[in-house]
Amino acid sequence: MKQNPSFSKVQMAPSNDSDDDEIDLVALGGALVVGWRWIVAALVVALAFGVLVALRSPPVYQASGLLQLEDQAGNLALPQAMQDILGRGTGGKSPSDTQIAIMSSRRVLGEAVRKVGLETYAVPRRLPLLGVLPARLHLPDLGLFPSYQWGEEALVLGAMQVPDSWRNDSMALTVTGATSYVVELPDGTDLKGEVGKTAKTPDGAFTMQVQKLDTPVGREFFVGKRSLENAIQIVADNFSVSENPRGSMILKTSYRDTDRKRAEAVLDAIANAFLEQNVERNAASAESSLEFIEKQLPEARKNVAAAEQALNAYRQKQQSVDVNYETQALLERVTKIEGELSALDLKEAELKNQYTVNHPAYQALMQNRKELETQLEAAKKATQSLPETQKDIFNLQRNLEVAQQVYTQLLNRSQELQVVRASTVGSVRIIDNAYASGIPVAPRTMRIVALAGLLGLIIGAAIVLVRRALRQGIKGAEEIEELGLPVFATVPFAPEAADFRHRKGNLPIFALEHPQAVATEALRSLRTSLHFGLLDAKTNSIQLTSAAPGVGKTFTAVNLAVVAAQSGQKVCLIDADMRRGYLARFLHMPKETPGLSDYLGHEKPLSEVMLRGPVDGLDVILSGRYPPNPSELLMRAEFSSLLKQLDAEYDLIIVDAPPALAVTDPVVIGRSVGATIAIARHLETMQGALRAVQASFEAAGTHITGAVLNGFKAEAAERYGGHYQYHYNYRYSYKSDD
Repeated sequence: MKQNPSFSKVQMAPSNDSDDDEIDLVALGGALVVGWRWIVAALVVALAFGVLVALRSPPVYQASGLLQLEDQAGNLALPQAMQDILGRGTGGKSPSDTQIAIMSSRRVLGEAVRKVGLETYAVPRRLPLLGVLPARLHLPDLGLFPSYQWGEEALVLGAMQVPDSWRNDSMALTVTGATSYVVELPDGTDLKGEVGKTAKTPDGAFTMQVQKLDTPVGREFFVGKRSLENAIQIVADNFSVSENPRGSMILKTSYRDTDRKRAEAVLDAIANAFLEQNVERNAASAESSLEFIEKQLPEARKNVAAAEQALNAYRQKQQSVDVNYETQALLERVTKIEGELSALDLKEAELKNQYTVNHPAYQALMQNRKELETQLEAAKKATQSLPETQKDIFNLQRNLEVAQQVYTQLLNRSQELQVVRASTVGSVRIIDNAYASGIPVAPRTMRIVALAGLLGLIIGAAIVLVRRALRQGIKGAEEIEELGLPVFATVPFAPEAADFRHRKGNLPIFALEHPQAVATEALRSLRTSLHFGLLDAKTNSIQLTSAAPGVGKTFTAVNLAVVAAQSGQKVCLIDADMRRGYLARFLHMPKETPGLSDYLGHEKPLSEVMLRGPVDGLDVILSGRYPPNPSELLMRAEFSSLLKQLDAEYDLIIVDAPPALAVTDPVVIGRSVGATIAIARHLETMQGALRAVQASFEAAGTHITGAVLNGFKAEAAERYGGHYQYHYNYRYSYKSDD
């Protein structure tokens, strides 16, 4: 038996595994271009979702304020360098850090909560998912959802008293009239009330008052009273304070709230509470320091009197000895240093009442003391060269001046502290009261929509790439040739025939309806290839099969038969798919028309099953009634005899066989025909599926002669690139539609 070299088996080309690890950026970009519809769809959905998210949330307003921290008075007239050390020697931290921590404390925020009444709340019931969208878009209220917020409903609560067990529990308040309402209490009972009047339970444990009610009848609100801790936490989450610029002692404060006026009220309350505690703290500190100084004043007066008495006594004894210029200079220097040391002693006593010995301010004071003591020792050594009389007068006058300086400092400090104790002004000054602009700071619609759009693009691209990864179908003829199968033709995708399998009723023959189409020309090219390829074949018969259904096998068979007959050949087309064959629909014949199954079952002769085709030179044998044992019928000798008989009468016999991975019929038919052609669908049929078809034919002692790539999309082929792992285990469901 002689075979055409064109149909001889070709060795499979080895795959290049190294290419599998490469990422083809051009192919990925092409895939994104091809899947632009998915990307646009994801973008539109994401933008719509972003707009919904931005508009469903209530607008948030931000109130801002400005405070100034003043240097605390009472540094005992120390030198400026020492004042800087004691006032700001906090280990590199600004004194504002302490004030910021105090301003953010529970004490200050709790006082603001009490002043503004943030423990009580009244929130309208909002539409699920839509939130405040109807109100923000000013949609007309058609009364479809009477319980939900639709516009600018207003309910202002007055005083409310709830049992401790009911705190943080929300209660539903329903408006029943222009000035009436009913509240569903946590214990399941209802409480009716009127605007401006106090409603309370019989035991008086729960009382509430509605001061204002401006909303349609039927609206519902959630009302309740939070615990103080929860209210403080809410304020802390929306409050911020910072020193801006750093080291300026200027505090910039802000507070966010869905109510503009409430944001201003809360921020003003925080600033006033901070100011009040600052005044109280300064007054308390002044009281403590004043008490200490008043205890030191009597002793300081005694020291001054004793020093004066000692100096006068010595002068009387020595008959009015005066100091010279050198002694006077040393005296002034020592007196100044000892005065500074005395001031440090007083400051140290005050710091001990406020800080521990490890505090940076205290450590800075001790460091400065060491420096002054070193200077004092050096000055005292300089007095050793003075005459004895000068030494004595120097020491006595020094003691007097130091005692006087200490006493003066104590008096000055006492007066300062008395003023601070009686003053209502602290070291904090409010520069700007709270103000909230009418422009909301959140939600940031443009930013949300932009981020949603970016997310949509990412999701769309991910969908396209995932679909590409899952779609491991053949992307070009070269992938078929890698399996050792010559590609006889590539049939372009024809949109007019894309849904033939899903249509109902009769189907048109594409080659007759569109004779000038590119797909029809490709079928003519296939006709020519088969004409020369079958010159040395054992018979003029070819079998068209596929790996799976839906790849265009019957489409190829009927149109190939038509173009072959139009070229002058005598063609016989056989529908050998006795399970789901639908060739009869192309010929506008009933499904029960006798065909191959009737002939092989000895129920009808060949003359009764042979039908005239739609063009001259074309005869057709339909599948006939679907038998229960199609494989057994094809294995009978009658089928081989039929092909031999037809081979003597026809130039070309086309057998439309079922899918090879679904049933064994194509393998049985392949032993009787001259050639077997596998139909592969572009981007759908997998390379591994064709390899599995090859293996099934080789196991039966035959082989696949070649292949046809059907439904080729040139644009997609240029953009879908890359190599994929092969899959070998393929099974397809294939049964009658009935």
